[in-house]
Amino acid sequence: MIRSIHKVAVVATALAIGLAGCGGGSSEAGASPSSEGGGEAGSGTIAVITVDPSNPYWKAEVETAQSEAEKLGYETTADAHNNDADKQNQFIDAAISKKVKAIILDPAGADESVGAVQKATDAGIPVFLVNAEISEQGVAKSQIVSNNAQGATIGAQAWVDEVGDAGNYVELLGNPTDNNAQVRSDGYAQIISQYPDLTLVQQETANWDRAEGKAKMETMLSAHPDIIGVVSGNDEMALGAIQALKDAGKLDQVKVLGFDGNPAAVSAIEEGEMVASVLQPIVEGTTLAVQQVDEYLRTGETGASSEKQAIDCVLITPDNAGQLDDFVLSS
Repeated sequence: MIRSIHKVAVVATALAIGLAGCGGGSSEAGASPSSEGGGEAGSGTIAVITVDPSNPYWKAEVETAQSEAEKLGYETTADAHNNDADKQNQFIDAAISKKVKAIILDPAGADESVGAVQKATDAGIPVFLVNAEISEQGVAKSQIVSNNAQGATIGAQAWVDEVGDAGNYVELLGNPTDNNAQVRSDGYAQIISQYPDLTLVQQETANWDRAEGKAKMETMLSAHPDIIGVVSGNDEMALGAIQALKDAGKLDQVKVLGFDGNPAAVSAIEEGEMVASVLQPIVEGTTLAVQQVDEYLRTGETGASSEKQAIDCVLITPDNAGQLDDFVLSS
């Protein structure tokens, strides 16, 4: 249950915003769906297709979708494509074959996922996107994302306040097929560029992964031993960077910024190892997606005023880290 509701912003077309274990959870699918929506709801199966539930962020996404759907009387299945568009297509094909009532999808790339979403829509199965968007509108019923641009700017400002206004820093980028990676990087740059003596000396892609973040941080630290800061597109990469800095005995000299608000990052903030993280309200966004699935199946409408919807992020610092519990911030 969400204990803190943040502002939901309607996203204009031109706005560049991003962002449980796998296995089945149902024994039978619902009746053949209608492309017009409306009719019986609260029964049948919703397919949940995510990225990688070994990452706490996506684990929370899946668990929330399953829990909220089951409260409304639906059964669920859960699969993870690991940002592999071919796997995603296989899961979409399976959902169509099972005649599920709806699909909740965290897409494997903005461009790469358009065809898969269109395929399900053409089969009469409504698709609701959560966390990341696709590059076309009018194909999915909803695209619910965190306001990544807003989140990146508040995170970058908090990082600058800690690191100071001069010195060299590096950046860890997320998966390049995910719009969220570039949006966050651009948001960081929007703030940091206002401080001309802060110099970005290297960027490396680490694909949202902790082990890759550690390896890339080791490489960058070897090339630039004088850095004073790291900005990271997500917490897992930031945590990898922190481990590399610990191993090098330099963590006390380098300020690290994360993004997601995952439990390990919260612990790092409380222990003084990470300056801040930016909470993506994934529990709130996924709950909203399930509610819109149910509304659409009952009435033929999502109840939202726009297909694209963004939920503002929240800065997590030592001041409020203790209030965050599994991506939910208490008041």
